[in-house]
Amino acid sequence: MKEIDLRSDTVTRPTKGMLQAMMTAEVGDDVYKEDPTINALEKKLADMFGKDEALFFPTGSMANQAAIKLHTQPGEQLICDKWAHVYNYEGGGVSFNSGVSCKLVDGVRGMIKAEQVEESINPPDFYHSPLTTLVCLENTTNKGGGACYDLEEIKKIRKVCDKHDLGLHLDGARLFNAIVKNDEDPKDYGKLFDTISVCLSKGLGIPMGSVLIGKSELMKNAIRVRKVLGGGMRQVGFMAAAGIYALDNHLEQLKKDNERASEIAEVLSSLHYIGKVEPVETNIIIFYLKDAENEKAFMDKLSENNVRISNMGQGKLRIVTHLDYSEEMHHYFLSMLQKIHL
Repeated sequence: MKEIDLRSDTVTRPTKGMLQAMMTAEVGDDVYKEDPTINALEKKLADMFGKDEALFFPTGSMANQAAIKLHTQPGEQLICDKWAHVYNYEGGGVSFNSGVSCKLVDGVRGMIKAEQVEESINPPDFYHSPLTTLVCLENTTNKGGGACYDLEEIKKIRKVCDKHDLGLHLDGARLFNAIVKNDEDPKDYGKLFDTISVCLSKGLGIPMGSVLIGKSELMKNAIRVRKVLGGGMRQVGFMAAAGIYALDNHLEQLKKDNERASEIAEVLSSLHYIGKVEPVETNIIIFYLKDAENEKAFMDKLSENNVRISNMGQGKLRIVTHLDYSEEMHHYFLSMLQKIHL
């Protein structure tokens, strides 16, 4: 069995069909907005979510950071969960790029409630505290183990944002996993959020790229912010062709990724050496060994069997299913887990 890499859904390689689409892509200079394939991808995603405009970025972090910059002014504050990607995994970019602080909310598995948002808003006339101007949600949640927001809760959060004149941004790095799992319409998200970032290099498996989607009044400055952040690219239509191919051909695969994650969680829960498995909704499994001292031995046994997973520290282990994780690999991995003795 060749290596089974379950560290992340970012480790995928382009499929044959995707490579063919890339190699035959019509390209131009995207800084001049003359790349027809990039323009087609951006229109496809804007239409999919029912928004005015979209802009391609090299990374999801840059797309999120641009969105925050578009929504805020230095000295202001955004509200997010304590596990949010924009706070934990974007290199302090909120403060570095936008001069904005984060009000952290103690949510559940990376998800926050409308009441918590309302409680976290600083009084706008109290000039001693930062002015609250933005709420950032993440769906699915990374540190929350792929948990999905209930759209009804997001609607409540939207009402709070409207009441207090706050922007609402969605870090949708794995949004398509949630959409497929809950059989949702992307336009439902478009109606609720001012801006949405969607990552194409995770579940959909393209080599690089995220797209920021939003209202025209916000997006009119997005290309300027992208330039300032160093995100201007030239013949990037090759990546856009991969993105269009993935949107047309890989969405259905996400159902299989989600199903396999649930099956892995079920097997893990039955094993004597596993202490806890977090609830699994999409393609991420977070679990803990019964005895943390066995962690190195467990990871070594996986390595001996050509399997790689993520150690997130403090006893937290993570598995992520993806496009390159085949049915053959799946059966091998499940069997191997049941043969481990610690």
